[in-house]
Amino acid sequence: MDLNESILDVATDDGTMAVLVKEPAAGGPFPTVVIFHDAPAIREALHEFMRKLAADGFRVVTPDLYHRSGRMIGFEPADVVADPSLRNRMWELIASLDDVGIQSDLDDTLDALDLPADAKLGTIGFCLGARAVFRTLERLPERFAAGSMFHPSFLADTEPDSPHRSAAQLQQPLFIGIGTADKVQSIEMHQPFFDAVEPLDNVEVEIFDGADHGFTWPGYATYHQEASDRTYEKTLEIFRRTLTAG
Repeated sequence: MDLNESILDVATDDGTMAVLVKEPAAGGPFPTVVIFHDAPAIREALHEFMRKLAADGFRVVTPDLYHRSGRMIGFEPADVVADPSLRNRMWELIASLDDVGIQSDLDDTLDALDLPADAKLGTIGFCLGARAVFRTLERLPERFAAGSMFHPSFLADTEPDSPHRSAAQLQQPLFIGIGTADKVQSIEMHQPFFDAVEPLDNVEVEIFDGADHGFTWPGYATYHQEASDRTYEKTLEIFRRTLTAG
């Protein structure tokens, strides 16, 4: 399918933020999905995922969450292997993010898109982006109709506002895919969140035997086809049922 791919320069209180947009070239309008990227951020694998989702009939939007540290920073696997110090840089960038800043970036992104007031949006988060998915569903239930988390991070901590403490109030459909071999953010680390949502009919957690953190990305050492395909398919199912272009 032919796609339109563009980059919006969006004004924020902290400077200009790049927002990637991909959607089918013909037809529309299309339901909008906001992606919150992971630690490696904007690199070819993320572009390819966006293209895949856009080809399935969505307007796919990804704000550059690292914009306060540079423009469209991304880490390719081969570069990280060649220069292990880049892992430290990724952790520095992760530490620079917080819920308030990410949600502010989301608001600026939505303002720039100028979507119909009655549009029902979806959101996807990889790794650290999963926490942003929860915060978004929690904060904007009238705008975001559903969400999906691929190998999530930071869903439970010791802070008073930890996501797991309010997860039981979640209203929208949410799918979470995680692997038993996740070495970065294990099932055990998220168990308080999973326990909180276990009674909810609108939340599904699927555990993939042998899948590691980062199972989404073809060509990566952590790629797990079953987990990647299944989480994507479940995400499509939910979005096709709940999202509208307005």
